[in-house]
Amino acid sequence: MSAMRADRLLSLLLLLQNRGRMTAPELAAELEVSVRTVYRDIEALGASGVPVCADRGPAGGYRLVDGYRTRLTGLTDAEADSLFLAGAPGPARELGLGAVLATAQLKLQAALPAGPADRARRIQERFHLDAPAWFRAADPVPHLAAVAQAVWEQQVLHVHYRRWDGEDRQVVLHPLGLVLKSGIWYLVASADNTPRTYRISRLRSVTTAGQPFERPDGFDLAAYWAESARRLESALHKGTARLRIAPRARRMLPMQFGAAGTRALETAGPPDDEGWVEVQMPVETTAVAVSDLLRLGADAEVLGPPELRAAVARTVAELARRYADTP
Repeated sequence: MSAMRADRLLSLLLLLQNRGRMTAPELAAELEVSVRTVYRDIEALGASGVPVCADRGPAGGYRLVDGYRTRLTGLTDAEADSLFLAGAPGPARELGLGAVLATAQLKLQAALPAGPADRARRIQERFHLDAPAWFRAADPVPHLAAVAQAVWEQQVLHVHYRRWDGEDRQVVLHPLGLVLKSGIWYLVASADNTPRTYRISRLRSVTTAGQPFERPDGFDLAAYWAESARRLESALHKGTARLRIAPRARRMLPMQFGAAGTRALETAGPPDDEGWVEVQMPVETTAVAVSDLLRLGADAEVLGPPELRAAVARTVAELARRYADTP
């Protein structure tokens, strides 16, 4: 029997043990095989001595004889590793660990006593993590699995990388870790002994050199990422806009501008008679700030700095001129 089929038979057995009665189409969907394959696998389990019962009728399906439990629940190394991604099945699939994670979860559930196993199933039914951001197509990441393997095995990578400004570079990297931020995958890697961040979707080609490297002593991926994010935010927000905003804009700031909008609300003064308040809003360059702040429409007024107010006024005047005549 092939290793692949043996793994599938064990997964089928654990599905019946953990979930009770299941129909052939339900088993086929879980195992990602045809219904015909499920029929053959059920016969193979029966021939090997597993007491599988077939219940006929609309509410029928396959189940194990009451009281039967298998102890074949040992985790492989890959399955144990994949459990750390149990809360993020989508990213696990992108890393090529979807099937491994599913098998590991089945084995873990089968090994738990009835009480903890029921609690684990209830948690899985009631809590779900959806990592990608709203209203944005996912980045194409054809090289993600290869990069992840190099991260795990500490293998040097030769990559063709397209920078944000369109410049192409050939880079030799020591991959240190992967980060998933708002649905976007990033590689943290050392080039010339300096950790840097690379967006996975900008990798045009990836080649493993077959050469191991030593990780820097004490490198902390989470600490690096937190500091990198702080530096990026400081570099982006070069100025502060003084705004007068309506109640509707107060509700929109966190949704439109994230952490910057939340911080702006913390600076709000007392409302006037119409409920408008003044806030201090971190902004990028004048050109970017004009585009961003106009998203608030008539619910916001830029009070300062003068050059930003003037730039918004020019843009609004140009829009008014353009839309003055009906085409």
